[in-house]
Amino acid sequence: MEKKIIVINGTGGSGKDTFVSYCEKYCNIYNFSSIDKIKEIATIMGWDGGKTEKDRKFLADLKELATNYNDLPFNCIKEGINEFYDSNSDIMFIHIREPKEIKRVVDEYNALSLLIKRKNYELIKSNTSDANVENYDYDYIIENETLNKLDESAKKFVAELLSKSNLTCENS
Repeated sequence: MEKKIIVINGTGGSGKDTFVSYCEKYCNIYNFSSIDKIKEIATIMGWDGGKTEKDRKFLADLKELATNYNDLPFNCIKEGINEFYDSNSDIMFIHIREPKEIKRVVDEYNALSLLIKRKNYELIKSNTSDANVENYDYDYIIENETLNKLDESAKKFVAELLSKSNLTCENS
């Protein structure tokens, strides 16, 4: 059985988490975010969990500093991938904003990339991570129009992954 790694991206409010939760209805999912460790550090520094433009810029800048200092975000991704391989999950979603980091995971782990788009949601441009969400050539692009259609898209996405990689999910 070949496990699949999917790098998922999309602007804030596009429906990434909802899409992943729908996929969980059809397959065993391991969900991971490249920003989680940065959020832990930001909390120690006084960040209150906000999602304002200022908060988003702070997190993006902090992630860039940690990447430049000791590659902490990517090292956390590698640990998450190892945990995924040891788990009973079949598909791993890794939330990554930065095109350079997406490419690195795609290249090193033979991952696929997925962009979730939602009409009438503007791209956040207050920081480089959010501003560059669409600056990557994704393997899949899913339009989030309604919750029902997003659920249908999740079901089709999982089915396609299963057919291409000899996976058999307990939930399918």
